[in-house]
Amino acid sequence: MEPQLAHSLTGDGVATVTIANPAKRNAMTAAMWRRLPELLAKLAADPAVRALVLTGEGDTFCAGADISTLREPDDEQQTLAVRAEEALAAFPKPTLAAVRGYCVGGGCQLAAACDLRFAEEGARFGITPSKLGIVYAASSTRRLVDLVGPAAAKYLLFSGELIGTERALRTGLVDEVLPAGELDGRVARFVQVLLSRSLLTQAAAKEFADGRRGREEHWAKEALASVDRAEGVAAFLERRAPHFTYRIGGSRD
Repeated sequence: MEPQLAHSLTGDGVATVTIANPAKRNAMTAAMWRRLPELLAKLAADPAVRALVLTGEGDTFCAGADISTLREPDDEQQTLAVRAEEALAAFPKPTLAAVRGYCVGGGCQLAAACDLRFAEEGARFGITPSKLGIVYAASSTRRLVDLVGPAAAKYLLFSGELIGTERALRTGLVDEVLPAGELDGRVARFVQVLLSRSLLTQAAAKEFADGRRGREEHWAKEALASVDRAEGVAAFLERRAPHFTYRIGGSRD
């Protein structure tokens, strides 16, 4: 199989992007780093997409960058990864990384850029620039600190050591750990929960939680234009499940 980013979309709006380079533990090639922002922009603009799952082919999430394919100078290599990371972090709909096996280097960078991370027991996490003499990008460092705190971030960055799911869960690097064989089922069920909630609420909360400023007026206008609040209140009073219709990327309501 040629290294690629495979993607699919279910009828209920779940987009899955799969990192596929199994010969090298799903390491990201230069072409894959370049492709990811383009693919994410396409999925973000599609109103049928309600949520995105990022995962790896087979039993590994992503072992980082495929160094053998990266011929650019080090700063350009890092730029490719940071652009992909920022595109993932800016994706306007909920994102979830489904992690099994190795989630190292650029793979951990991508997982950290997702809103949520579910992992299978036995997964291994690490951020390894100290093993290569690379200065980790400032934006990536800040995102890691926001996620796990300064002490845990320094441990990961200073040592380059890999940690298991127990420690990853304790530090906040992952949100849930599942027994072997149960990851896909749990991710599918949880994504259905996300799809049953208001995308208006999720999208606004994502921007506010990520510290994006100057968007209060935008979301106030979006709320006024949407029928999601009226539908939510009506469904609560009528003791039924709500049918929220707010969408991003096309006509809404």
